[in-house]
Amino acid sequence: MSELPFDPAAIRLLAAILGETGLTEIEIAEQDRRIRIKRTPAPLAMSAAAAPAGGLPAIPAAGDAPAALPDDPAKHPGAVLSPMVGVAYLAPEPGAPNFVTVGQAVEAGQTLLLIEAMKTFNQIKAPKAGTVSRILVAAGAPVEFGEPLLILA
Repeated sequence: MSELPFDPAAIRLLAAILGETGLTEIEIAEQDRRIRIKRTPAPLAMSAAAAPAGGLPAIPAAGDAPAALPDDPAKHPGAVLSPMVGVAYLAPEPGAPNFVTVGQAVEAGQTLLLIEAMKTFNQIKAPKAGTVSRILVAAGAPVEFGEPLLILA
C-alpha cells in the first residue's frame, strides 16, 4: 500500500481554510513536494422573492425595453458590489429576518447584508437610497471582490 506524500489531516485543514475564507484555491510547496486544493464555488441560488410565480423565467412584454436589465449585473448602475472576499450573510444572526428584502425601500447608509472575512463581520451599507430590486447572493454563499451582491433601483 502506497503512503500519501501529505498528511491527510493537513489536507483537511487546507480544505477547511478554503471554506472559512471563501477562497476557491490554495497551494503550498515544500522542497520538491507541492499540493493544491481547489473547490468549485456553489452556484448562487435565486432568492424565492426574486423568482416569478411558478418558478419559470419572466418573459418581457412586447413594450418592455430590451436593455431594462443588463446581462452583467455588475454593470447595472444600481449594483452594490462586494468590497472584499468573504461569506455573505443576509441576516444579523441565524433565524433572524433578513436586513432587506426584494421590493423594500432603503436609505443611504442602511445595512444591506454582512460579509464575514477573517472572522470579522463587515456591514455592507447602501451607497444610495433606493429600492432593492434583486438580491444576487444566497445566505452563506462565498463572494469575491467586485461581485454584485444586490441591485438598488
